[in-house]
Amino acid sequence: MKKLFEYIKEVRREWFKIVWPSRDNVVRATILIFVAAGMVALFLFLVDSVLNALVGWIF
Repeated sequence: MKKLFEYIKEVRREWFKIVWPSRDNVVRATILIFVAAGMVALFLFLVDSVLNALVGWIF
């Protein structure tokens, strides 16, 4: 039981050491992720379209 209380105290101590990102940083990172995902999706769409056209032209 003593180990459990010691563990809880250590978790609580570590919890207060966490540095949370600001709202501005979270918003910027989220926008960056959406832009990057959109660019990857566009790239994959273009590659798929080209490959589809090539396969359609060959067969």
